[in-house]
Amino acid sequence: MRIDVFTIFPGLVDGFCAESLLGKARTSGLLDLRCHDLRAHTTDVHRTVDDSPFGGGAGMLLRPEPIFASVEAAGPPRPLFLLGPGGRRFDQEHAVELAASGGFSLLCGRYEGVDHRVRQHLVDDELSVGDVVLSGGEVAACLVIEAVTRLVDGAMGNAESPVTESFGHAGLLEEPQFTRPADFRGWSVPEVLRSGDHARIERWRRAQALHRTVRDRPDLVDARGGLSDDELELLEEFPPLPYP
Repeated sequence: MRIDVFTIFPGLVDGFCAESLLGKARTSGLLDLRCHDLRAHTTDVHRTVDDSPFGGGAGMLLRPEPIFASVEAAGPPRPLFLLGPGGRRFDQEHAVELAASGGFSLLCGRYEGVDHRVRQHLVDDELSVGDVVLSGGEVAACLVIEAVTRLVDGAMGNAESPVTESFGHAGLLEEPQFTRPADFRGWSVPEVLRSGDHARIERWRRAQALHRTVRDRPDLVDARGGLSDDELELLEEFPPLPYP
């Protein structure tokens, strides 16, 4: 998987992606991450990448020249996504698509954004990681890179993880989970998880995932077309865990 990132702060992305699962993926060759400094393609002594907008207004815009020059010099994998709040909402389904694609590229905006000619004539699409405004696209780039890379075959130690976790194949949030000690400050792990009855444990887990999704993300239930009769029976069989 090759991912190219275009930014004026390559160290922010490179540093984050040198740790943990992403660092291991890079070391093993599963992830070929290439961070390109837009300032390397400026032509003035001050390495200027921004300028004030025509017509006036607050803030500064990234100029088109260094962006076009950097992308054209790198020959990055497509699609090339501009990261910005007005783009298509990035989600797990899109992460799965990109993980199977073999490669893509990300352009990190800064300040008030980029000259619109970049959006019109250079990038293929725009991605948003949420209805929030950031100072730049680097944090968003790291989010996209991690979400996609962990789905590449061999990146995670347990192949079942992307199947059973939130937004996995079942389209539900993941159930609450527990580890040792069995009793902590008087709060005990549910008895069913210590029973050794694996069939019952799986039913309990499924029920708790359903309870959690119905409570916290009913939109996911609606997207699945509601609950089946078997799922309704599970909800009756196992009450939800208490929450604050």
